[in-house]
Amino acid sequence: MLRGVLGFVAAWLAVTTMASAQTTVERGRYLVETIVGCGNCHTPKGPQGDLPNMALAGGFVIDEQPFTAVAPNITPDTETGIGKWTDDQIFLAIREGKRPDGSLIGPPMPFFFYRGLADDDVRAMVAYLRTVKPIKNAVTQKSVYRMPLPPNWGPSVGAIKAPPRSDTLAYGAYLAGPMGHCLDCHTPLKPDNMFDLTKMGAGGRAFPGPWGTSVSANITPLGLGDWKDAEVERAIRTGVSKDGHKLFPPMAFTYYAGISKDDMAALIAYLRTLPPTRPN
Repeated sequence: MLRGVLGFVAAWLAVTTMASAQTTVERGRYLVETIVGCGNCHTPKGPQGDLPNMALAGGFVIDEQPFTAVAPNITPDTETGIGKWTDDQIFLAIREGKRPDGSLIGPPMPFFFYRGLADDDVRAMVAYLRTVKPIKNAVTQKSVYRMPLPPNWGPSVGAIKAPPRSDTLAYGAYLAGPMGHCLDCHTPLKPDNMFDLTKMGAGGRAFPGPWGTSVSANITPLGLGDWKDAEVERAIRTGVSKDGHKLFPPMAFTYYAGISKDDMAALIAYLRTLPPTRPN
């Protein structure tokens, strides 16, 4: 009996030590640089991908039918970035799309999903953004929206906690939705540019860019079919499909490559539970 109790205590201490070993800034670094993939939009691009020494400096243009959006500089530069914003202002911008002046941040920031980000995770992201290299890069081009923006993205969000990692499917849903916003690109839109929630993950969205036009895949069980978990993981991390052909942006492969094994397993397990459906 004593041996069993001591074994349980040792295991509990090991788990507690691992959890506490990651500081707030380290957690923020992991989120920003991997599954959330902030640099996928906020780092300017060249023919070979992200421009060197310009991480999160803004200026990347996302041109889609409903809008031409220009990503802002989110480094701590006080003149051209968010260096003068308070932590609370950055928090509100990330989760609810409100700038310090009260104006609304538009797409492609995925606020439908970001509104579900846990308080601790947003605070960790803010803490990490404070530590990145300030880059003076004035983004003067303004975003243009060819669609009406709402007055806000919804009522003020209250306190949110992330699902426990022990609940694999709930945590996987958190990773695929609020955190990695996989369902943002992989869910069809209705004519009013709102998500068709009856077809979550069915794909079919077109994304034009320097690569041509890529179309988001169906990541429901109907689309993944007989893909093995390892093949799904390879596609997410490297952009290499089951049949070996190369996938294209805006999938953030260079960021998703750093997703932890446990997070990847939970994410894939959740995708297996989506209702099988087609985009049309």
